[in-house]
Amino acid sequence: MKFSKQSKAWLLDSPLFAYIETYKQYCIPQAYSAETIKDYLYCFAHFAHWLTQSRLDIHYINEQTIHTFIHDYLSKCNNISEPYISETQSALFHLINMLHSRLPEHQQAEKTPVDIELQSFNDHLHQVKGLARTTCRQYLYIIKRLLTEQFSQGPVTISAIKPEDVRQFISRQKQFYTTGDFGPLISALRGYFRYRLSLGDQVNHLIGVANYPANWQFASLPKTLSSEEVASLLKSLDEPDGRLSLRTKAIVHCALDLGLRGGEIARLSLDDIDWQSGTITLKKTKGQREDIMPLPAALGAALANYLKHERPKTINNRSVFVRNAQLQEHPITYDFIRYAIRQAYAHAGLSYTRAHLLRHTMAGRLLEQGSSLKEIADVLRHCSLNTTMIYAKLDSRSLREVALPWPGGAS
Repeated sequence: MKFSKQSKAWLLDSPLFAYIETYKQYCIPQAYSAETIKDYLYCFAHFAHWLTQSRLDIHYINEQTIHTFIHDYLSKCNNISEPYISETQSALFHLINMLHSRLPEHQQAEKTPVDIELQSFNDHLHQVKGLARTTCRQYLYIIKRLLTEQFSQGPVTISAIKPEDVRQFISRQKQFYTTGDFGPLISALRGYFRYRLSLGDQVNHLIGVANYPANWQFASLPKTLSSEEVASLLKSLDEPDGRLSLRTKAIVHCALDLGLRGGEIARLSLDDIDWQSGTITLKKTKGQREDIMPLPAALGAALANYLKHERPKTINNRSVFVRNAQLQEHPITYDFIRYAIRQAYAHAGLSYTRAHLLRHTMAGRLLEQGSSLKEIADVLRHCSLNTTMIYAKLDSRSLREVALPWPGGAS
């Protein structure tokens, strides 16, 4: 498989050059067509070029790196299409998985004190905090940078870290984050220092240094679709013109009727649906819990239509939503869920792009129907009621009842 001259030029000076053949061999068993692998290799080369320009260490490549590349770099490039961005994300997640699959062999040969500390922290994140695997991985990459800078290959002595060390570390990391994405860096640091606090270390002074940037999430109302827009979207889903697949319709109903996150939709299994009892089981959710939810009639009908009339037969793949054609043994990705919902928006004549908007809309509809915030938190499966409090601002009727009269106005 040949590279273009531009791809070759991007790769020659890149630290990823040595991984080209390994990446090819990793993709081939995935049953991708030769054309798809060719496209993935071009995305690989484009990413390698950006890494070289940004002078980033390949050992620190993670989901955040990909997010920065796509949203801060690709989105500003001319003539970059949505399908290319979607393909790039898929290609680069394969790269991360490939690199991670090689990492354990290297670590088993010789574990440093930092490696041992990270393993303990990882166990804490999984077993005590119940964080998602991707979140744990992101935290570990950040803390690995901190500890490696502070202790290199030597023993990890938390008392040796000073507040100024943390400030300088945060300052150096800012180049890798946009303002909106800066929160995960602080979350990782605070999570690690709190972990050390639970072990008896005196690190309150370090927690105080790791402050979140201003996040005005309560400064505006959460965006939701209006009743008219919901009606327009639902009408477009039922139009018998064949322009929207049954798969897309079922995906939209998953988000709008049950408030499922994109990743939860992508991970749905045929075994998760109990048609007799009318329930659906959500596994490996954001809080690492297993929740049994009622199956709304509209969602059940959409799923049944897709499974009966459009989903290809698979041998080993038990996922509800699968790829078409030759890739049917592979579940669709979270990125495709977002693409399908954007496609539904466009078909309904709506200018929105965010898939999570449907989850907000479902919460708003529950609030309008008189549901309490506790009930909404249960449906959305929020671990903390504080997360649900943002929807309180949508309940203008209740807010009017507790509002004080305007000074000088009629009482």
